[in-house]
Amino acid sequence: MHVVTLQDQTAPVTAQFVPGAGMIGISLADDGVELLGQRRGLDAYLSAGKTMGLPLLHPWANRLSARTYRVGHDTVEIAEGAAGVRTDEHGLPIHGLLAARPDWRVRAETADRLVAEYDFAATPELLASFPFPHTLEITATLRERTLSIRTVVTATADRPVPLCFGFHPYLRLPGVPRAEWTVETPPLRHLEVDDRGLPTGATRLQPAASEPLADRTFDDGYDEVAEGAVFAVSGGGRRITVRFDRGYPAAQIFAPASEDVICFEPMAAPTDALTGGGYDTARPGTPAVAQFSIGV
Repeated sequence: MHVVTLQDQTAPVTAQFVPGAGMIGISLADDGVELLGQRRGLDAYLSAGKTMGLPLLHPWANRLSARTYRVGHDTVEIAEGAAGVRTDEHGLPIHGLLAARPDWRVRAETADRLVAEYDFAATPELLASFPFPHTLEITATLRERTLSIRTVVTATADRPVPLCFGFHPYLRLPGVPRAEWTVETPPLRHLEVDDRGLPTGATRLQPAASEPLADRTFDDGYDEVAEGAVFAVSGGGRRITVRFDRGYPAAQIFAPASEDVICFEPMAAPTDALTGGGYDTARPGTPAVAQFSIGV
């Protein structure tokens, strides 16, 4: 597969993407030190959709509470075994339909910038589960120690496109014990969930915080994320930030006990918004733009 390597022109920071594997980011390195969790690797992502690195989750991030959802007057059913559908331990559809999809087109490639496009409407088997024709354009730019990911969703028919997608950056601090990582979060609204990881409707406000990760774990959802909000993990003289530049009012923080990774996941809508509501749309003639940035 064609691996695109971006090189920061001002610092020894590199990033790698594989457009032919769902436009996944597989590396973000600082002077040769890998900062993305490799988990089971690219092969497991290709064969089983096991996430690693920096994957796109589209057209919905996280899980849905049901295989049936309504948009306007239309009812959509996600069939058993439908193309691109993967499920969690409860049998719920999770992380959208585009994991490892090969049919991305590279539109531009320079030393520090990559532009790739996906025509969702060109794949009828995906439209069966998400019948909203659109294109996705992702631009990855690596400059001044910052990897920026800009996503544009453009409706290509006469119906709005629900915006429930997200990204899942697995961040790591090599050589620093997990217990010594410091986690920084902005003011947020925490979403309480049930035993399936689905929001119950209960919420609580959470002030900005900076505290050691220690033995804590996270698999927590939030909304009311302000434009420009910054999440960070630091330790051992290194700090990695994730800035929600625009278009991401929701987030998930994931830090399992079994792995030395932490994820600050930019989401266009909270978990299960596609079935429960609470999402924005890309309307015909008005593309939706979202961007987040990872600073090293």
